[in-house]
Amino acid sequence: MQAIRSTRPGGHVGYVGVAHDVQLSGDELFFAEVHLLGGPAPVRRFLPDLIGRIEDRSINPAKVFDLTLPLDQAAEGYRAMDERRAIKTLLQPRPVRRGR
Repeated sequence: MQAIRSTRPGGHVGYVGVAHDVQLSGDELFFAEVHLLGGPAPVRRFLPDLIGRIEDRSINPAKVFDLTLPLDQAAEGYRAMDERRAIKTLLQPRPVRRGR
């Protein structure tokens, strides 16, 4: 509602992804005269380019993540994001041990 109330009449509010447990007042949305648009994130369209940029170190994705966990704690990462204790969780595989 903050985004809707901050938008001038005739303006647009956009969202990406699935909104969980979000409820909007139909009357308030109607009388705000605001356009509400959303849909899925087109991740697959941008992923090859982004992976290339990460590999050549032209971008650093670490700035996006605020929680880092080992891969085997993926469920905890999702739980932290769901409970709003984290915005994005970076899952890292355990280091491979090499024999001598």
